[in-house]
Amino acid sequence: MGNIPNRQPADSVAYLVIRDGKKWSDVFKLMPGRTVTIGRSSTSQIVIKDDQASRQHAEIFQTGGKWVLRDLNSRNGTSVGTDRLHGDRKLKPGDIIWIASTQMAFVNDLSTAYSKEAVSEMKAREGKLSGSDENFDDAATIFDLKVTEPTNITHRRQKTKFLQGDDSESNADPLESVEGAEQTERAATRLCRLAFELANETTPRAIARMAIDSIVDGIQIDAGAVLMVPRNRPTTVDPDKLELLASRSDQRPDYQRVSSFLAETVLRRGEAVLARDIQDDSALGLRDAQGLIHATSVICAPIRMNNRSIGLVHLYSTVPDVILSPDHLEFTLAVAETVAMALRTRYREQKLVDDLSKTRTEIDLLRNQLGFESEIVGASAAMFAVHEQVARAAPSKATVLIRGESGVGKELVARSVHFSSDRKKAPFVCLNCAALSESLLESELFGHEKGAFTGATDRKMGKFEAADKGTLMLDEIGEMSPSIQAKFLRVLEGHPFERVGGSKAIKVDVRVIAATNRDLEAAVRKGTFRKDLFFRLHVIQINVPPLRERPEDVLDLADFFLRKFNSETGRKILGFSAQAKKRLQKYSWPGNVRELKNVIERAVVLARGEIIDMDELILTNLAPAADAGLDPVTTERTFREQTLAEVEADHIRATLAEMDWNKSKTAQILGVERSTLDRKIKRYGIVRQTV
Repeated sequence: MGNIPNRQPADSVAYLVIRDGKKWSDVFKLMPGRTVTIGRSSTSQIVIKDDQASRQHAEIFQTGGKWVLRDLNSRNGTSVGTDRLHGDRKLKPGDIIWIASTQMAFVNDLSTAYSKEAVSEMKAREGKLSGSDENFDDAATIFDLKVTEPTNITHRRQKTKFLQGDDSESNADPLESVEGAEQTERAATRLCRLAFELANETTPRAIARMAIDSIVDGIQIDAGAVLMVPRNRPTTVDPDKLELLASRSDQRPDYQRVSSFLAETVLRRGEAVLARDIQDDSALGLRDAQGLIHATSVICAPIRMNNRSIGLVHLYSTVPDVILSPDHLEFTLAVAETVAMALRTRYREQKLVDDLSKTRTEIDLLRNQLGFESEIVGASAAMFAVHEQVARAAPSKATVLIRGESGVGKELVARSVHFSSDRKKAPFVCLNCAALSESLLESELFGHEKGAFTGATDRKMGKFEAADKGTLMLDEIGEMSPSIQAKFLRVLEGHPFERVGGSKAIKVDVRVIAATNRDLEAAVRKGTFRKDLFFRLHVIQINVPPLRERPEDVLDLADFFLRKFNSETGRKILGFSAQAKKRLQKYSWPGNVRELKNVIERAVVLARGEIIDMDELILTNLAPAADAGLDPVTTERTFREQTLAEVEADHIRATLAEMDWNKSKTAQILGVERSTLDRKIKRYGIVRQTV
């Protein structure tokens, strides 16, 4: 670079442009009257991260108006260009200083330091002209470095020896001062104490407050803060957008925010920096309402979590007697890492709390829904008897047999028994024995091993295992085959069982509730149901009456289902008309509560107004077993001689009376035209009875 003009006076500042590896990584400003040390030690002003460099390798100072390079008896020496340094060497613009694998270009005018001619001369001095150019940045890239990086950053650190160890200290000089070791020990003690104290803090602001107090009190600087990147804007580096968690200023004016350059450098690169001698550099300077605040030194360290900078610790001193050192940089970075660990722990705890709260909410909702579904509605004497039986059965561990016609709500009664018992927090598992073949039912009850049969591609847990500590409800128990009845009986007796295709004995604690609409006594007499199993199930019996035997509960159930389906469909049906209520109460409900539920659901969906009218209740012509001439005890049909015409006349007469002689609705129910109904009324001589 001998042809580059020296535009600066001899006693002015100069610059070292530092190249580490394949990148120009830094620019260091040389100030008159200050000696700059270069070496592997973290206390050096220019740190060389290379094992070939000595801890105190070289120094640069100004004498007689000239900048001089001196090797400090390093192990591997210092070179300027291709010349090995012996004694002192006066530097001239364009000299390339070699220490280990690090290059430093000495210049006194940055505006001319990065021309293409300068780059070519640097290559020539290194004997690279005949080689590949791929190791060199072009002049424009180097010039960007000069423009964007201020010249006052003296140290950078990505790791701290306090928390992760420092390989560069492994070859420490044996004559290292005892005072330095004692300072390191005191700093480590403060970090340990801080870590324990942060573990007791529960909020990010409290963590930040304790951390900044620890740093300011330990270093005795005048101002500092902890700032966080907003969680909804994880890529921001604008200091005005950073959230100030905690700050402290022991001097006036109050704490001033970090500069944009420092925020971007620390957050994007994830490294801590130390800057000194900040006099007129707006990139590092601090500004209040009156203008620029001169800082003697600044430290900015990233708070890193999951390989991403989520915040930073910013410290500065405006007092000439307090200048931040590389040891302070190490300590601040260690505090930042400790803060990151504390925040990570708090965020994880908060996530666990949120997840637990969400899970509890979901469980409560499910339990509410389950309670809603299992609520037994009805205030009749028959249902009062059911409630009494449930209350007596729930506290015991005895097997319960629930009997009743199809659709009366046997599963709801079983749920009520479970949720009224001390097993209510354990699983409630249902299985319909009539819905599966014999082999599938065995697999569902007891589980199977992988490969036990065709299609058994994985091990499967059976219903008994799933209901451990809880309740297993077996509906349609009378449909169970004799072979499965034998295995089922052994489990009821407390014996362990094996999965289908398995050999491992499994023992569970399950309360069994069985339900049936069949006559089990008749099945025992026929030999289709085991007598010993019947007696084992028939410990506590709950009989659920059919709906036709408790007509006073019909309207309560109808209102209950109306509210349910209003909620599910978003409709706002207010109730039933008087004729609809009358029809609901007089209908015999062969399908019991299940049929009533379906009728109300259909009416809510199809209702034209806010009141459900009689014609919107679609009922069937089926009759329950106790109607249509059937004796409920003997189940034998009674007979009365009638012609078809007499049967039709009686039916038309009953329907007209039920509809209060509304012929249009009667014709709709009978499925005939209005004119046809008029002819039949006239033919059979049907007249309206008056009271």
